[in-house]
Amino acid sequence: MAAALDNLRGGGVIFGPSGISFDEEDEEDSPAVLLSVLVQHGQVGLCFYDSQDSSLHYMPDTPDNQELHLLVRVIQEVSPHVIITSAKQERSMTLFLQQLGSNPHYRPEVVTYPYVDFGLEVSKQRLLSAHLPFLPACISERDKLSYLSSCISFDSSLMLRAVGALLKCLDRRRVGVELEDSSVGVPILQFHAYTLKGMVYIDRDTYSVLQIFKSELHPSVYKLHSGEKEGLSLYGILNRCKCKFGSKLLRQWFLQPTQDLKVLKRRQEVIRFFTSPQNSDSLRTLQSSLRNIRNIPTLLRRMTLSLTKVTDWQSLYKTVYSAVCIRDTARHLPQSIQLFRDISEGFSDDLNYITSLISRVVDFEASLADNRFTVKPNVDPAIDEKKRRMMGLSDFLTDVARRELEHLDARIPSCCVIYIPVIGFLLSVPRLPSMVEKKDFEMEGLDFLVCFLSDDRLHYRSQRTRELNEFLGDLHCDIRDMEMAVMAHLQSAVLERSDSLCKVLDLAAELDCLMAMSSASQEYNYTSPKLASNRKITITQGRHPLLEVCSPVFVANSFHSSESEGRVKIITGPNSSGKSIYLKQVGLIVFMALIGSDVPAKEAEIGLVDGIFTCMQSRESVSVGLSTFMIDLNQMAQALNSSTVNSLVLIDEFGKGTNTVDGLSLLTASISYWLRKALGEVPHVLVATNFHSVVQLSLLPSSALLSLLTLETAVDGDELVFLYQLKEGICQSSYAANIATLAGLPTSLVQRAVEVSELYRAGRPIKRTEKASLEEETKRCQFVVEKFLSLNLEDKDLDVQRFLKEELLPSAGNLLNRS
Repeated sequence: MAAALDNLRGGGVIFGPSGISFDEEDEEDSPAVLLSVLVQHGQVGLCFYDSQDSSLHYMPDTPDNQELHLLVRVIQEVSPHVIITSAKQERSMTLFLQQLGSNPHYRPEVVTYPYVDFGLEVSKQRLLSAHLPFLPACISERDKLSYLSSCISFDSSLMLRAVGALLKCLDRRRVGVELEDSSVGVPILQFHAYTLKGMVYIDRDTYSVLQIFKSELHPSVYKLHSGEKEGLSLYGILNRCKCKFGSKLLRQWFLQPTQDLKVLKRRQEVIRFFTSPQNSDSLRTLQSSLRNIRNIPTLLRRMTLSLTKVTDWQSLYKTVYSAVCIRDTARHLPQSIQLFRDISEGFSDDLNYITSLISRVVDFEASLADNRFTVKPNVDPAIDEKKRRMMGLSDFLTDVARRELEHLDARIPSCCVIYIPVIGFLLSVPRLPSMVEKKDFEMEGLDFLVCFLSDDRLHYRSQRTRELNEFLGDLHCDIRDMEMAVMAHLQSAVLERSDSLCKVLDLAAELDCLMAMSSASQEYNYTSPKLASNRKITITQGRHPLLEVCSPVFVANSFHSSESEGRVKIITGPNSSGKSIYLKQVGLIVFMALIGSDVPAKEAEIGLVDGIFTCMQSRESVSVGLSTFMIDLNQMAQALNSSTVNSLVLIDEFGKGTNTVDGLSLLTASISYWLRKALGEVPHVLVATNFHSVVQLSLLPSSALLSLLTLETAVDGDELVFLYQLKEGICQSSYAANIATLAGLPTSLVQRAVEVSELYRAGRPIKRTEKASLEEETKRCQFVVEKFLSLNLEDKDLDVQRFLKEELLPSAGNLLNRS
């Protein structure tokens, strides 16, 4: 980290926010860049304000390592003049600022605010109160919040808290409005999502909707509150790592996909090597060694604090020994592969030295039995001598006890000499029945120890036990102290070679990740994609990596988007025909290529991709305080405003959350916006929709960039059969009635729906039908029967015709009409 910081600025030149160099004497006239950062629990949230264009740039919460390499890269790119952070900070951030302050070439001003100024609610209020000149002055707080939610990610709490502290600093310093009236606030004219050069922008919604990660509660009742487990997700099926540091690094790769072809090809060549069946033995050998890699930084930190346990030494020995095995195996593998060469050279002879040293010094069997650090024989002659005395002490003390007994009172039948650590050697005799009072315990030439009085034994110091203490000393404590001194020397020797040990962890974790992905590639029949610097994406017979795991049969589909044709694809088809699966399949294959993995396809060529944007319903709307449609609009706004020619945009059923005409209009306008762009500015866009009018009514401008696709279906009698095969064309029917029947809706209900649909399409009036309930019909039938049975047909005055017309038939008529 220190070396990276040294490269920030050199000599008398300072690099400004745009990367243009200028002299130190002109620094005061240069635009100011203020960066606010908060680091917590391995996550970094940051934002910065550029006074040159009054823009606020934010980076969603991103994982970083203990050395804060990601933060170093941000500072290298942004070169802030002021860094704002919390007074209450983690150790990693403290060390980072210390190293930054010791850099003679680059010393930005560091401003610390109380932790309370980084509060989440405080930050939201400051953002709502910010001076945004492009918004009308009369805008309500609710509308302002809705607008801001489309500009900045409210899901990233660390970043949002950093924004609050940044706005406080801007208001205090009045950046850019120093000469204006105090009522004039610091303007924010633009919001931009910031992505490091070479990294691919993917927001939290995209990770969720593509099921790249999926956390589930642990099934064990004992672990419900202690953590989560990974559900069915891309990370879940690729994570075959054997050590937890490999899993941690793999997650970091997933969260930081890259465009750097050098990095991706470095990963690909290792995966390609291990997917070859002839290298399976090397794969198994390396994976068995990786199982023993432990948390080296934690072990080293305990050593610096002298808190090392026996199990720590055992873990360190297994780790270093396994690292040596990994190095020896890697040296027999092709050195043309960069990672193998790095391991062969990076795993230095220090590892052999540490392994040999620990093996010669530490007696693990005795250490575990005694639960303390124990030294092997022949390490220290002084320790060996004291241990020999301890081992022969039993026979020697028996002989001393026999001599002592000769000088004791004749009433004492026996005695023994015992050793108690710290106390020393004592003469122990049985307690006689006559020994009741304290005076009874007194014996000539012996010092009685009251503190060791018991019902059956008495303890004394004699002249011989004093001589033993002087001659032999406190053997137990002496041995322990001497062994602790040996341990201290051993710790110093290990800590002197800590750099070699840390390099082991980095390279072992990388190797573990790549072997995990190669194992998944072998199992699921993936192929290595071709990575290119053009703007094309071609996937031949691609498959959805998650669905094919769950489904016994999967229909593969291709995708092609060139620089001048087929950049915008509109996919129509019935519900459940596979439109959403196809969109996610393309997104996942592109993502897998951007982390260096093989992909589920026959062939694939992935060009430059700088971001994956999705507009799909991926989360509930209660917790964020926005309607489902508003969330869709925010996602679409992000795609429209932030996507570039190298971005991949996936849109599924946009517009269905509002009035049909309005939803159709918004979707058409969004697609038209991309189609009317210049040829070299249109991203790769896939749109799945049930608004068939978009293409049937020719609402879109004609363009070679537009491609119309549909998913094949077949109708067998009244049954709809999904073929899931993508082809060019337009879906002529939604087959909603067939799908409703498949879903189990009542047949009468579906028939009535078809009737209404046909009348609506023909422009004919739709008559309302009212059908009485079964209970009401039963009551009417009973009424008619009872009325008829109550007639006296022998009555001469009975007018049957009048009865049928006025009383019976109206009820029967109503009944017949309703049925």
